[in-house]
Amino acid sequence: MKLRYLSLCAAVCLFAAISVSAQDAAKVDPKHYKVEAENAQVRVLRIHYGPHEKSVMHSHPESVIVALTDGSVRMHLPDGKTQDTQLKKGAAQIMPASVHNPENLSDQPFELIQIELKSPKAAGMASTKKDAKP
Repeated sequence: MKLRYLSLCAAVCLFAAISVSAQDAAKVDPKHYKVEAENAQVRVLRIHYGPHEKSVMHSHPESVIVALTDGSVRMHLPDGKTQDTQLKKGAAQIMPASVHNPENLSDQPFELIQIELKSPKAAGMASTKKDAKP
């Protein structure tokens, strides 16, 4: 019984630690993330990393990214694993919700636009209000 309780406590603490460290990118790293536009459905971020710059652990909801430059990025994940990605200028990708800490592996800066999708509930309420007739 005690082992089960300790396992549950450890799991809750780990989840809390990840949740605390996985914060809004624009708030925890304004050097690299700038909010360009926002409404009830989406938030548009401009992301810019200089050569070999690294961020802090943060999260994004489901989103779409569009690379404005080529780039080589390493995503550091909460479990300690890493994932390397190559960005090609002009390419668009649909991204699942994630928690990560990006690092620019290149000698060149990279820039992209990220369109974060807000909750369907908020988006639905906003379009209902907008589309409603007086």
